[in-house]
Amino acid sequence: MKKILILNGPNLNLLGKREPEIYGSQTFEDYLLLLRKAFPEVSIDYFQSNHEGSLVDKIHEVGFDVEYLGIVLNAGAYTHTSIALHDAIAGVKTPVVEVHISNVHAREHFRHHSYISPKAAGIIVGCGLMGYDLAVQFLLKR
Repeated sequence: MKKILILNGPNLNLLGKREPEIYGSQTFEDYLLLLRKAFPEVSIDYFQSNHEGSLVDKIHEVGFDVEYLGIVLNAGAYTHTSIALHDAIAGVKTPVVEVHISNVHAREHFRHHSYISPKAAGIIVGCGLMGYDLAVQFLLKR
């Protein structure tokens, strides 16, 4: 069975608690159960870390594994600061889809730039948690 990795960065472990007016009230763990049910044809792995190096390590770990169709990455605030994530994505073969729950372009100016976008196979912004569904669909049809 083919696999997709969902990789969430800093503060995404607080979904359901953190700023629900922006991010909603559902936890990611509850959402992940629904996502896995919606796509039984693929194994959806999940990893979340608040540490940049752990995210880089995970990209390296699956980035050459032919069982993975892709990585769905919500790098959180590291999107706007991490050249290390940019370089990790550039250095692997597995395609990465960048996802943001909120519309980062309608928020603070510092959120308008992404170091990830130039290396992403696709970008999904502002669709709420449904952005992960869209990213999985994209990777399955790619």
